[in-house]
Amino acid sequence: MPTRLQLDGKSLTLDLLAPIARGAEVSIELSPATLEGVARARAVVERHIASGDVVYGLTTGFGKLKNVAIAREDLVELQRNLVLSHCCGIGDPMPIQEVRLSQVLRLNGLVRGHSGVRVELVEFLARLIEKGFVPVVPQQGSVGASGDLAPLAHMAATLLGHGEAYLWRPGEAARMPAAEALAEIGETPIDLQAKEGLALVNGIEVMKATGVSTWLQASNLSRAADAIASLTIEALLGSVQPFDDRFADLKGHKGHRRTSDNVRACMLDSEVLAFHADCDRVQDPYSLRCIPQIHGAFKACLAHVGRIFGDEVNSVTDNPILFPDTDEVISAGQFHGQPVSIPLDYLAIALCTLANVSERRIEQLVNPDLSRLPAFLSPNPGLNSGMMIAQVAAASLASENKSLAHPASVDSIPTSANQEDHVSMGVTAARNARTICDNVENVLAIEYLCAAQAHEFHVDLRAGKGAQAAYELIRTRVAPLESDRVLRPDIEAARELIASGALVAAVEEAVGPLFD
Repeated sequence: MPTRLQLDGKSLTLDLLAPIARGAEVSIELSPATLEGVARARAVVERHIASGDVVYGLTTGFGKLKNVAIAREDLVELQRNLVLSHCCGIGDPMPIQEVRLSQVLRLNGLVRGHSGVRVELVEFLARLIEKGFVPVVPQQGSVGASGDLAPLAHMAATLLGHGEAYLWRPGEAARMPAAEALAEIGETPIDLQAKEGLALVNGIEVMKATGVSTWLQASNLSRAADAIASLTIEALLGSVQPFDDRFADLKGHKGHRRTSDNVRACMLDSEVLAFHADCDRVQDPYSLRCIPQIHGAFKACLAHVGRIFGDEVNSVTDNPILFPDTDEVISAGQFHGQPVSIPLDYLAIALCTLANVSERRIEQLVNPDLSRLPAFLSPNPGLNSGMMIAQVAAASLASENKSLAHPASVDSIPTSANQEDHVSMGVTAARNARTICDNVENVLAIEYLCAAQAHEFHVDLRAGKGAQAAYELIRTRVAPLESDRVLRPDIEAARELIASGALVAAVEEAVGPLFD
């Protein structure tokens, strides 16, 4: 059943976008009131053209060429030239689900009624989304102002029959020339009228789409990390005392409390901790004892970035902006990506911390000097290396993240003959955050494997309800490590359980909802 979206430019939420990020089909509803608003803005464009006015974006060139007036009979060619000339994308294609999010976000901004496009265009865009028409969009080539020009131009060019597109359905995607894809779904290329090419390419929907997708992935990881850490604490005979709610009262941070609540729930009724309640360990290492502070700080970042993106998915990022009530066309800087690039850098940095502490818990698990368990979690160490190099792989990913976390938003480079003299680098920030998030997912997968393997050495004792559910789930996909084998399939299986949401679902079935 397709996800139904009623787009009006004002009421889209991250929760509504989540099914699209997970690969759901979508149906678009545009209300008569919404289409009336689009028509009112279009009427402003038509009046200025009929009057012969020289208005930026409507009857002039673009950027440095803003002072070049364009004849009325050339306005359609102007929009076509704008789109095609901006198709300068570089590199591999964006993930299909991110492009689909970009399509929905771009349409949501246009139907707000301040961009001056025709009703026919927004209805065309809605049909393409519903029919699974997904442009092939190169990932590189945007500086984040004036918006995501190159990638959005590649999206727009497919509407004209240029470039390539996927015909997508869940589980399949056929790549072909855009004109062929349009014909396959019973559509023909569209001729863009005055202002419409500019409205399609001038925005930050690409960085927002990648950002939304990454934020949703990170929200799942926030809960998964608490569940996996709980299994690690059990395996290392750690203490539940640092997760006492009174510490959350003293700290005063919501993220701290939410993390502690999750871990306590996962460790409820633990036979392992009860059996070792009187062991001689005085204090756990920071990677265990400070989980509320470390994971809690990540949760605080997640909440902050989520609030910003919750607003951004309904923002108008075009230029110039039309105000039909006053018949004004005003140039401003709505296309600038700085409000998005800074939060994306923040998310990237916070994600690094999640990987850093997970990798340290892996070290606690595999190092016999720290774990009091067999070396590298092998039943026969020496002859077998066990999880030795799994920890090395986690260390590699955690260190790679540190390079990727250099803030892209602090960079700027002048473009367009210095007319666009400060840019956000928002797409770079989004792509870095996405890569870091993928790395974190794999580091947590390795911790998940190691924690489950460590639990084998006292498997006769049940872990807490949530930790036990996590352990039992992974054993449906990965057998205990008795002797050395190729570990890549195990890591991939653990990662899939995390990425799909299966881990969080299994733990929540055992203990109730977890906090992200």
